[in-house]
Amino acid sequence: MQSAFNYLNEEQQQQVEQAVIDAEKQTSCEIVPVIATSSGRYDRPEDVVGLWVTIITALCLWYFFPRNSGQPGDWGGLPVMIEMILAAILLAIAFILGAIAGSRIGWLRRLFTPRIQMQDEVAARAREVFFDKRIHHTEGGTGILIYISLFEHMAVALADQSVIDKLGQPFLDQICQKLTSGLHAGNPTTSLCETIREIGNQASTSLPRATDDQNELQDVLILID
Repeated sequence: MQSAFNYLNEEQQQQVEQAVIDAEKQTSCEIVPVIATSSGRYDRPEDVVGLWVTIITALCLWYFFPRNSGQPGDWGGLPVMIEMILAAILLAIAFILGAIAGSRIGWLRRLFTPRIQMQDEVAARAREVFFDKRIHHTEGGTGILIYISLFEHMAVALADQSVIDKLGQPFLDQICQKLTSGLHAGNPTTSLCETIREIGNQASTSLPRATDDQNELQDVLILID
């Protein structure tokens, strides 16, 4: 699974941070980009994949190693109890391997995780970051969060109510859609920088930077593993 700390190299991270600095020269908004490895635990895929691997293993045992009733004069083969114990051990190993695969392989986890659950987890985690990183606590109430969650392949744009009143929720939804399209196309740095600049340009008229404006939040790209 892609880690947030390996998603962009140092030079690309600096480009994003410079985009924040340039955008905030035009507006009083405090723009905070965040990249997270994942937004939820998602235990369900581990159980589902483990169960399917166990079922497939059981079917293979039944098909390739059928148990034949002993013939007169034939004393070969293992006792029934030993066979059952070995089969149980093999099925347990199959479940564990399936559970490990379900927890480690990103596309497999996404396959068995309902999309609505991922959307809920990303939205909840974005709101948590919005408050934990004090984006909501700026003096003018002009905080904007750009939150990217790598595992879910989703992004969220959150803003204080004063920003929404000036820019409108449709604008935030629009830039979020553009961002996800760029990320899907494999251009994370360019897409993120363009999103930040677009926010700065749009907010420069309705929320211009005051002469005595102070930078309340650090102009850094926050990475969450």
